[in-house]
Amino acid sequence: MSSQIRSIEPTAVWSHFADLNAVPRPSKKEEQVALFMVAFGQKLGLETIRDTFGNVIIKKPASADRAKSKTVIMQAHLDMVHQKNEGTTFDFEKQGIEMYVDGDWVRAKGTTLGADNGLGVATIMAVLASKDMPHPPIEALFTLDEEQGLGGAKSLGKGLLKGKILLNLDTEEDHVFTIGCAGGLDTLIDWNYGEEATPAGANGYEIIVNGLKGGHSGVDINLGRGNANKIMNRVLEACTKASLRISSIKGGNVRNAIPRECRSTVAVTKVAAFEKAYAAIVRDITNEYGGIESEMKITCTAVATPAKVMKSRDQKRLLIAIRATHNGVFRMSPDVAGLVETSSNLAAIVLQDGHFNCGTLQRSAIESGKADVAAAVRAPFDLLGAKITTANAYPGWKPNPNSPVLAKMVVMYEKMFGQKPVVEACHAGLECGIIGERYPGLDMVSFGPNIFNAHSPDECASIASFQKFWKFFVAVLNAL
Repeated sequence: MSSQIRSIEPTAVWSHFADLNAVPRPSKKEEQVALFMVAFGQKLGLETIRDTFGNVIIKKPASADRAKSKTVIMQAHLDMVHQKNEGTTFDFEKQGIEMYVDGDWVRAKGTTLGADNGLGVATIMAVLASKDMPHPPIEALFTLDEEQGLGGAKSLGKGLLKGKILLNLDTEEDHVFTIGCAGGLDTLIDWNYGEEATPAGANGYEIIVNGLKGGHSGVDINLGRGNANKIMNRVLEACTKASLRISSIKGGNVRNAIPRECRSTVAVTKVAAFEKAYAAIVRDITNEYGGIESEMKITCTAVATPAKVMKSRDQKRLLIAIRATHNGVFRMSPDVAGLVETSSNLAAIVLQDGHFNCGTLQRSAIESGKADVAAAVRAPFDLLGAKITTANAYPGWKPNPNSPVLAKMVVMYEKMFGQKPVVEACHAGLECGIIGERYPGLDMVSFGPNIFNAHSPDECASIASFQKFWKFFVAVLNAL
């Protein structure tokens, strides 16, 4: 399908996207794609730098007619979120993304597409490789580890960039200019629980929750989508009185995606009571989410009886703690209509062999709100006596509505497309706030084409929208 993707206009960008997506690029394992980008810059004969963290910077002098223009930093991240459908066999560390065209949409076969932020990377690559595009002096910044803690931006070397204008290409609606974003924090829980031999005569079952939409835990957190970990917890808790005992749970796998799937192995002695309780809770959950999660499935299948289960007291305490753990919108902004100010995502759970591990991500536009929701998330697990740590903290990006670059872009957009763009802050995490701390005084705007369902296997990119974005991007670059 690579030839099909490469034939999309503008072919220069889509060909670079195809090249990029042939290279495995999971967060925290980006060495292959970083070397790919270094080779790309060196082949063009451009100054190519890697800082001590591994971020790649490629510098291109201005075109002959723009020698006196201000240097512009163009920035995108090289890593991508790796999610796949449960029935898809795919090794993200060894395979390239398998793409195809579906009408106006570019999609991947059963996995995330990597348009977030691969189309931003490919856009910058096309500018660097162009021989006839008018442009100012360019510093192309390709960061690592954005999706799992913004590590590349936080570790970006100082003194490497001279530009005072930064165009971040990580926004996913073509009519939106983003000028601010939420900060984030991971709250991580570790707890050791007691195990005992499975009661004699118990039957083994595997319960699976899947088919959920999932999505970006910042962008989609306010849409009311189901969280597979929370749904599984409801099922297990409802069936506990019917003799259900938990042996293992595994749900979700990345911090910034709403979990789509969760599975649990359990043991049951009172089969009839269990089946009745199970049917009732599944009916309730299906009724609640029917209008949102039409593809959701909750299934129960007989399996080999597990040898060990959680001790009853620990099981009860844990299920209560997970039920009490906040998930979703915590507070809406009192200042900006419709903007989520603070949220939390119960992202990943692993329970097995006497050890429980849980990863959560809190976001907020204000630091005190981030601390407040993190305290609310950890509270139930503090009562368990769990070990709780924090990681991957990053600041928000304070909006600058008086940005000169923003003002110019708004006028250009209205002139080109006959309508005003939306100028907003977003609840997702962007690298601009961190980069702005390391390089004070930057005038920053984030924008990009329509990319829907990022961080899920339903991720797709609009061809027509990208063509609109490219036309506008080229005009902006020419005007700066």
